[in-house]
Amino acid sequence: DGFGFGSGKMAAHFKDINGRNIFFEQQHHSPLCREFTVISPKLSLRSVLGYTAFIWLVAYSIFYSTQNTSVLSATIIITLLGMILHLHFCKVDQESMLIIGSIGVQMNTLYASGREHVNFIEMKKVKDIVINEGFYMQKVIYYLSILLIDPESPKGVSEVVPVFQSAKPRLDCLSQVYRSCQEILQQTQVEQ
Repeated sequence: DGFGFGSGKMAAHFKDINGRNIFFEQQHHSPLCREFTVISPKLSLRSVLGYTAFIWLVAYSIFYSTQNTSVLSATIIITLLGMILHLHFCKVDQESMLIIGSIGVQMNTLYASGREHVNFIEMKKVKDIVINEGFYMQKVIYYLSILLIDPESPKGVSEVVPVFQSAKPRLDCLSQVYRSCQEILQQTQVEQ
């Protein structure tokens, strides 16, 4: 299913845990630097129109029974505000993880509105990168996590930081990321 772009870039189509298509891209910037990007499907115009039509039909039926025009005005304003807030805070278009062996891991989340959230974890705080099992909506799913070293107990874990929280790729996609991350972590440990 995958196809390559030259020596340092690979892309493929995978499915998320709900069966929707996602696009996965992996770039090898250097032996100790790789970037993984998961692109989620764009917001469906059909679903937006469906929800909007349903809400406006309900508002019109309320208007019809009450003859109060403020119901229609409020519905239009609330619908527009709801869409804007959804695009700005909820709808994630792209998630990426950049791992640099001696420096750390940077996770970027790009929202549909253009807003970006960046989280950086220093490599000295990273204990391991693992694939965990979890329950989601009455089914078992797998997710990639970064385990952080507990400063009080170096053998312990202080925090589990999930990666690709919005896209929720399936195990076949996560396995590729996991193997690449483990290669970098092992090479980093050898060099230290």
